Amino acid sequence: MVTTVRHALPASLSIFALTVAGLICLPLAFVTYQALSAGAAVWTRLWNTRIPELLVNTGSLALGVSAGTLLLGISLAWLVVRYEFPARRFWEWALVLPLAMPTYVLAYIYTYLLGIGGPVEQAWQTWAGPDARIFPPHSLSGATLVMTLDTFPFVYLLSRAALMNFNVAFEEVAQACGVSRLQTWLRVTLPLMRPAIVAGLSLVVLYVVSDFGAVSLLRFQTFTYAVYQQVSGRYDHAAAASLSLLLVLLALLFLVAERWFRQQSRFYQTTGRYRAPARKALPPWSAWLSTAYAASVFGASFGMPAWLLIKWSLAALEDGALDARFLGFIANSLLLSGSAATLAIVIGAPLAYAASRRPSKLHLLCSQAVYAGYVLPGPVGALALLVLVSHLAPFWYGTILVLVTAYVLHFLPAGLQTMEPALQQVTPNLEEAARSLGYGPAGTLRTVTLPLIRGGCIAAWVLMFLQCMKELPATLLLRPVGYDTLAVRVWLEASEEYYQLAAPSALLIVAMTIPAILLLVSKDWRAA
Repeated sequence: MVTTVRHALPASLSIFALTVAGLICLPLAFVTYQALSAGAAVWTRLWNTRIPELLVNTGSLALGVSAGTLLLGISLAWLVVRYEFPARRFWEWALVLPLAMPTYVLAYIYTYLLGIGGPVEQAWQTWAGPDARIFPPHSLSGATLVMTLDTFPFVYLLSRAALMNFNVAFEEVAQACGVSRLQTWLRVTLPLMRPAIVAGLSLVVLYVVSDFGAVSLLRFQTFTYAVYQQVSGRYDHAAAASLSLLLVLLALLFLVAERWFRQQSRFYQTTGRYRAPARKALPPWSAWLSTAYAASVFGASFGMPAWLLIKWSLAALEDGALDARFLGFIANSLLLSGSAATLAIVIGAPLAYAASRRPSKLHLLCSQAVYAGYVLPGPVGALALLVLVSHLAPFWYGTILVLVTAYVLHFLPAGLQTMEPALQQVTPNLEEAARSLGYGPAGTLRTVTLPLIRGGCIAAWVLMFLQCMKELPATLLLRPVGYDTLAVRVWLEASEEYYQLAAPSALLIVAMTIPAILLLVSKDWRAA
């Protein structure tokens, strides 16, 4: 009887993994098929009217944000790791908090700050004259500023980790050979940091090209915004699928280029003598200048936006703008996010177990195929799911089941990235000991493995829950009529420039995200 169970579980596990991988790849396959099936007239029209503009705008935004995040991320990481200055310990973790601010929240904050007659323009006119103007938020400059302030912590975190593990003996040898400090940084330090910088930059670029919230509020035409317009405004699914395929190809092209660039790195720390970097005390003026720099970046990316959200939320509360409908938005967000995160854990745990404990070619292929849902940007995945459901399961159309499915398809890879390392940290000897005592694979999984990876599953659930709370494009396209979430209310109110009405929902999203971000990155801070 035990032998039957032992053979049944691997077989059922393989079938389960293959089924899940096939279902998750279905939207990507459908988008590809629909785009390739579009007539030549569709492609000609898109090329003559949209594609060149979208390529220029998306590429320019990605290039500008990349330059900005490299400048901010590397310089701030260098400061907090190599130098001692006032409030350094505070800035070290505070500079991560912008990750808690969704891009669409930061976009609507800067629409107010940089808009005509806004505080920044008023201050600029006081200094430069009444006719002076600054760049408008609804422009490439505005979108670049917002996305840079929101994504620089990716580069900062990975650069900081690389610098903390850096062996300063290499720099000392170079300087002993007569190399200047600048040349040492360019020829020794920077090459050894390159893998971490490239990894952070890849996260930034993929985040930028797939973002919808900021570019939609700033009315800046990129591929994701154009896909949403084709679906929601023109109902042209063929054109939307064609633009979606181009966006996916751009993302894949960047991933291939990033992998090739990383393989070109031939710099390793091979010596057995390791010396951790020691922080240097800065002169008073330099120390306060460094503090002012860190405070300025923090204030622009998190401090000022958070203060405005609190101010507007209190004003909305005094005006009685918060009623029972607001509680309904909270309930909808919690129900959708909790359901999606729980379902993703139920689906992801067997996949993680198959890839970790039974790493056959089939299981590894299924594990990699699951990431197809992450490759599809929000509007693209929502478009594919919308058309598939309308054709294959029309009775599900317009229900929250479709929305929960979209969340799971898109955010399941984020959960797998947390559950798989948790499984790999559990020694197989414990499971073998349980089997020697008469437990079958199912019993061993239930009584030994799952209790040991409970922490990883909880972290994965929290991560996916928060991602679902902030999700916007799929919710806009797939939600039932009148079924609004906190993210949707922020977008709807901010689109009409009702800043006070949008603030409570935005503030609640940020407040719920902060503890999880601090928890998830605290592992990096233990070495500080």
